[in-house]
Order: sequence, then structure tokens, then C-alpha cells
Amino acid sequence: FKHRKSKGAVAAHFHESTKVEIAWTIIPILIVIAILIPATRTVIAQENHSDSFMTVKATGAQWKWGYDYMAGPGKGISFWSTLTTPYSEIYQGKDLPNNFVLAVDHELVVPVDKKIKIVTTSDDVLHGFYVTSLGVQMDAIPGFVRSTWFTAEKTGTYYGQCAQICGKYHAFMPIVIKVVTMPEYEQWVAQWKKAHPDSAPPADGAAPSKT
Repeated sequence: FKHRKSKGAVAAHFHESTKVEIAWTIIPILIVIAILIPATRTVIAQENHSDSFMTVKATGAQWKWGYDYMAGPGKGISFWSTLTTPYSEIYQGKDLPNNFVLAVDHELVVPVDKKIKIVTTSDDVLHGFYVTSLGVQMDAIPGFVRSTWFTAEKTGTYYGQCAQICGKYHAFMPIVIKVVTMPEYEQWVAQWKKAHPDSAPPADGAAPSKT
């Protein structure tokens, strides 16, 4: 009973500094706003494709990628990019080069230092357009059209892979992007169109046929 209070005793009330309480409320809010502004700008910039130099549709299919140059230099070019090594040779255990899972018959060719818009879709099941070295990943979903973009700052060959388990030969549908200088790209476009006269730009609303 030593510390017992008598009936009717009023408890002591303690109140800290109001200024401190206001400060530790306002300061975190200002910090969040300071982070939110540049973050919002970055998100908007990531989704902005309006200033793209060219547009390429990437169509996933079991087990290859189709590329349609839809806008910009090269419009009308269309082809499938398929693994060059036959599946039979892979499973027969033949002596194959180390990069056999990356070699394709047609590379996606784009110019350096240009913003490239990639539109993804799929002909069959879920696929994923994934090129880590270019910082680009976008699912290719049947019945849907999605878009992303990248800018390659150096010439060279960049490799990617389907990022979704899409069937038996999922491991054998690489993405190969060849980045060249603008003069080299213009030369490639001219050579392709000379070799494929039917690759002229399609009429509005028409889909080009892949070579």
C-alpha cells in the first residue's frame, strides 16, 4: 500500500514540445515529396514513347521471334528470327559451338543512340522479351499489345532470352539485337529491301508478311 493513491487523486499529465512534434511530422513529409517528384518524372519518362526514332513489333511464338518494322527507317521489313542449330543436333549430343543457343538466322538490327520502341505480343502462349544488357523486359501476351523502349549507347551484339516458360523448346528462342551505326543501318535497310522487294511499307492497317 506504500504507493497507493487516495481516492480522487488526479494523474499527472505530461506533454512534450509541440514544436518538435510538428517538426517530426513536416520533415518526413517534405522528404517524401522530394523523393516523389524525381521518381514520378522517371516513371513518366519510362512510359513515354512519343519521341521514339522507330517502332518494332516483337511477336513471340513457339519457339522463335517475329520482327515487324512498323515505323521509322526500315518500315515494312518483316522476318522471323529462329535458332540456326536444328533441335535434332542439340539432342543427339553432337559437337556444337559454345554459343549454339544464341545463334539465329536473322538478327534484329537497330541503329545506335536512337530510341527504339518495342511493341510486344504473342501468337500462341505467354512469352517474355528480355534483354538485360539493354535494360528492357516486357511480357508478350496473346491478344494483348504492350510496349517498352530502349536506347543502345554502344554498337555491338546484345543477347536476350524469353523470360517465360513457354514450352518444350523454351531455352532455344534467343533474342539477338545487332546495334550498328546509322550509315550501316541505312545500308542494311537498302540491302534487305533490294533482296526482298515485297518488304515495302504495308498499307495502313495491314500486317506485313514475315520472310
